[in-house]
Amino acid sequence: MTDLPTEIRRIEVGDAEIHVELTGEGPDLFLIAGLGGRGIFWANQVQALARHFRVITHDHRGCGNSSPQKLVYGAEHMAEDLLALMDAMNIKAAHMIGHSTGGAICQHIALQSPERVNKLVLSCSWAGPDEYFIQLFRTRREILINCGPVAYFTTGTYLAMPSTHLQPQMKSSRAFMEERMAAFPGLDVELSRLAAVASHDLRSQVHNIAHTTLCIGAKDDQITPPGFTEELGRLIPGARTHLLERGGHFCPIVSTAEYNQAVLSFLKG
Repeated sequence: MTDLPTEIRRIEVGDAEIHVELTGEGPDLFLIAGLGGRGIFWANQVQALARHFRVITHDHRGCGNSSPQKLVYGAEHMAEDLLALMDAMNIKAAHMIGHSTGGAICQHIALQSPERVNKLVLSCSWAGPDEYFIQLFRTRREILINCGPVAYFTTGTYLAMPSTHLQPQMKSSRAFMEERMAAFPGLDVELSRLAAVASHDLRSQVHNIAHTTLCIGAKDDQITPPGFTEELGRLIPGARTHLLERGGHFCPIVSTAEYNQAVLSFLKG
């Protein structure tokens, strides 16, 4: 099947320019990446979903091909960027799939600007932290500061993917890490993004989300364990919960077929 063409735009949102890619035609569907902040995270989803929607991905401020060296001040700040992006593109409302930190961004939008969201997918996300989560991200921050970005990316990659998926890819560990290091946004930007993750807590508010919602995750996720997905499913009225058998935190990459099928079934249902 021939790939659908992708249109690339660069759109101003206040003090930053955001790299945006649009693929397909139909109802608007935003795919919102997590901590890494790059639209390329969704490479395994774009073409499959673009057969039914106009799929829109973007690089967050400070990440990828968007304006470099731009700090973020919480998930709410990143949500403001996305709303400004929608305004600039004359999009009144859209379906949204937010992965991990992208799910935190979606929660803010669903609560503060509910009219901008149609159906909502919270992918490997969380409502608020627990002690496991706090210690994990405190350790990841310490690794970045004290051991450097190579160690930080190495441990993060091992946490995010099952070994059965990761091991065959690592024919050359040097090439594998060079690819990831090329995407490093800089220490200050990454620390600001880690702080945004650590401070996200809408556990006392997500029960006010009134959208048709799917909470999807994987049973072997070590970064946002499945209990977080199940909690969101319990707290959001009427939400559906779907746990993949495997795939880890990066289940859209690792278990692509199962993930795409579940998401597409929900969005079109």
